[in-house]
Amino acid sequence: MTKFRIENDSMGEINVPVEKLWGAQTQRSLENFPIGKDKMPLELIKAFAIQKKAAAISNIAIGKLSVDFGEKIIDVCDEIIIGKFNDQFPLSVWQTGSGTQTNMNLNEVIANKANQMLGKELGTYNPIHPNDHCNLGQSSNDSFPTAIHIAVVIQTNEHLIPAIQNLHNAIEKKRKQFQDVIRIGRTHMQDATPLTIGQELSGFSSQIQNSLKRIEISLDEVYFLAQGGTAVGTGLNTSKKFISGFIEATKMITGYNFKESSNKFESLSSHEPLLNFSGAINTLLTTCYKLSNDLRLLASGPRSGIGEIILPSNEPGSSIMPGKVNPTQCEALCQVCIHLMGVHFSISIACSQGHFQLNVNKTVIMYSILRIINLLSDAINSFVNKCLNGIELNRKKLRENLENSLMLVTALNPKIGYEKASKIAKKAFNEGISLKQAAIKLKYLKSSEFDEIIDPLKMTKIS
Repeated sequence: MTKFRIENDSMGEINVPVEKLWGAQTQRSLENFPIGKDKMPLELIKAFAIQKKAAAISNIAIGKLSVDFGEKIIDVCDEIIIGKFNDQFPLSVWQTGSGTQTNMNLNEVIANKANQMLGKELGTYNPIHPNDHCNLGQSSNDSFPTAIHIAVVIQTNEHLIPAIQNLHNAIEKKRKQFQDVIRIGRTHMQDATPLTIGQELSGFSSQIQNSLKRIEISLDEVYFLAQGGTAVGTGLNTSKKFISGFIEATKMITGYNFKESSNKFESLSSHEPLLNFSGAINTLLTTCYKLSNDLRLLASGPRSGIGEIILPSNEPGSSIMPGKVNPTQCEALCQVCIHLMGVHFSISIACSQGHFQLNVNKTVIMYSILRIINLLSDAINSFVNKCLNGIELNRKKLRENLENSLMLVTALNPKIGYEKASKIAKKAFNEGISLKQAAIKLKYLKSSEFDEIIDPLKMTKIS
């Protein structure tokens, strides 16, 4: 049977499992918000521990926190950062929109563990107190958005950006590999003039590179931290020295160039930097969707579709059709993109609903933006490693589709005019003959003239 200790807060007594490091406010949140299975992401917990450590370092430096107490707080934060107490952060994402309960979860765990290290029993909060020491000079209203920004910067730099670079490198490798391979272009899902596969992939390469630039530019805003705004942005119960010390400590702990927000009222009441950042990623999502969708269309068939490229065969594709192989990695990336576009929309709504001095949709914003970063990173890497790197060409099908296309006739326009070229295409289609045969039958061109003009390589403009 679970044993309990009795803790007290402003609401009165509450039973807390005796072995747990959390306290009364965490326990009340557990009991009041049994909503879903979405727990506070560990990336956020790590970032929050960084925030608490930086606050302790700054408070020690300005003489607000004793060295002995501060060092104990720092030691516990270090353990949280490396994941030692992951099971002590059980709260649901779907709690108060300010993230207050998670802030107190951190404060209680840090205080309890620090006191335990001093030989004190859990729940005594003596000599180190969750509010008076672990939350000194802070409010949930500025600490939680600060932790969000720290988490986003770390996850983006360590996971999303490397994944995007991996995707870009893979595209560039395939672009160079297939740079001179000609295929028929398609517009409106219909045959168009030819291009090389290298040219086609260069478009995706440019899109991905541009998306990376947009993401990096928008990430610049996320380096600005709300810390120091406290409850409503005025900075009540904190000081300039604390803020400057906090920023320097955060930079030292993380290695990233964080800065102080110039306007704390903006930082607490709106989260436009995160919305802008999410929007930049949303643009990348459209590129990833198009890339994965184009590839599965080009691989369709393999005999009764376009079938110009061959995707890696990773697993059986059907429970009833033997030998069937499906573009599963493409489908997975498409689904991730669809889902995350919706998640971006939720961030848009959440950011629009900041009332007066505080946006109280912080937990859904946090959960959504971290989900976008982490899920997209995983999906891109899987797509690159299990699909893109292994793509091969069906050169026979490429040649057949190119030769059978009526749109090569476009090159005749400067020689014989649009109207005559159109008649050649229609005659070839209606009679099931080649463009060359149609041109000769209509007596618009001689065989040698046709061959001189209709050169798919010349039509790609690469030579």
